[in-house]
Amino acid sequence: MTEDGGSSNQSAGVTVRDDTARLRQLVGNLIDNAIKHSNKGGGIAIALGCADGMARLTITDTGQGIPPEHLPRIFDRFYRADQARSAKRRGAGLGLSICRMIAEAHDGEISVSSKPGEGTIVNVAIPIGARQG
Repeated sequence: MTEDGGSSNQSAGVTVRDDTARLRQLVGNLIDNAIKHSNKGGGIAIALGCADGMARLTITDTGQGIPPEHLPRIFDRFYRADQARSAKRRGAGLGLSICRMIAEAHDGEISVSSKPGEGTIVNVAIPIGARQG
């Protein structure tokens, strides 16, 4: 634990100062979304690495994808891209908004690319040595 209540996680010589509980929430939300939106028999890939001074997480699913007109709003609170399908799934439309807030609190960023019928890729980048604020 660091003095500010965060922790210092180390993996393969990389240290990221963080709020561990919030980062777990971010990863959990993203994996939950990938599972919920993947097609039966589809796949999910999770990659974690470091590049350019950033810890990088990529979660890829082979699900239904997100139509391009919805991509600009998916990080908005309470926004759901497909109301008909969303009614069958739990959640309030807050998950991705919370993920963005957590990434930004760690001086990081989150982005999504998606193609309908092909799946979605979520990228999170947090500076190595970032301090949660």
